[in-house]
Amino acid sequence: MNSDSQYPSVVLASRNEKKIGEIRQLLAPYGIPLLAVSEFAGVEDVIEDGETFQANAEKKAIETAKATGHWAIGEDSGLRVDALAGAPGIYSARYSGPDATNEKNNAKLIEELVGVPPEKRGAEYVCHIAVSDSNGVVRLNVEATCRGRITEDPRGSNGFGYDPYFLIREYRKTFGELDPIVKQQLSHRARAFGRLIPRLLRELSSR
Repeated sequence: MNSDSQYPSVVLASRNEKKIGEIRQLLAPYGIPLLAVSEFAGVEDVIEDGETFQANAEKKAIETAKATGHWAIGEDSGLRVDALAGAPGIYSARYSGPDATNEKNNAKLIEELVGVPPEKRGAEYVCHIAVSDSNGVVRLNVEATCRGRITEDPRGSNGFGYDPYFLIREYRKTFGELDPIVKQQLSHRARAFGRLIPRLLRELSSR
């Protein structure tokens, strides 16, 4: 139990600093202390070999919980593009290959969409979250999406991943251009955590 909170610390199965910061901000108002898996020595990265976002999220949550002895959040998210039959999907983080970077992934995405008109560039971000208790038993699963469109050129420097190309029609801005506070209300991750948090609070309160 964290001495400054009524809730136990929860470990996020991620080493992505921007993602950790984003999720920590989402949980902070509720007093849920979030630790990154990088704060634990000797914990190996989870191999994401599931065939769905849920399978990957659950595997990350279970293995991280068992390795750290804490409740754990496994989150798997990605981009599904209509014109690419849902690709890159679960392969979003490694779309451009074993040495994938955000820049390489974005370059491949835009190359794949050359010649596709704006009205056919619809896409959605998907976020699936699984929560495991400290024994490695999955207690919660939630999923949410956010619809948008892929632009031809990058816009903005906020966010990460495909954010500079993901346009929110209502705002006429990409996630890369939106203020982080606005993104926290709109994004697939924010929506998924909005569904998760009330259930997570109940689970942690009853432990």
